[in-house]
Amino acid sequence: MRTAILSSLVSALLIAAVSPTQAQTAGDPALLVHGHYCGLGSRAPLPPVDALDAACARHDACTPPDGLPPRWCNRRLFREADLISRDPRQSDELRNAAGFIAFGASLLPYDPAPPTVAVVRGVRHEPQAIGRRPSAAYYEY
Repeated sequence: MRTAILSSLVSALLIAAVSPTQAQTAGDPALLVHGHYCGLGSRAPLPPVDALDAACARHDACTPPDGLPPRWCNRRLFREADLISRDPRQSDELRNAAGFIAFGASLLPYDPAPPTVAVVRGVRHEPQAIGRRPSAAYYEY
């Protein structure tokens, strides 16, 4: 329930933040806030327009098509957007957009239990030859 409310809030904020100069064309199904990748959907395979758009593209790349991104993916977007929002070399407009994206990234839902790969240490036994001791070698499989 709380995730649905936060998701609705972020969606409403994204809709309210779209300015005519940054909005997508009328025929585009994506709801973008900045560039080609920041917002709901994307304009792939177009290249990112700046560092913030590249951060959003990386977030899109680590998000599965039919699921939620892992927590590290949202944290990376937050960290990258936050750094851009604090960079005095960037324009005020880009810094404000980056601050908004960073805030939104902190509220995005994530997959609480992404699939993990376990590394198991095992013992490999070689066939015992007559008159030889069995040897064991540790390896990962």
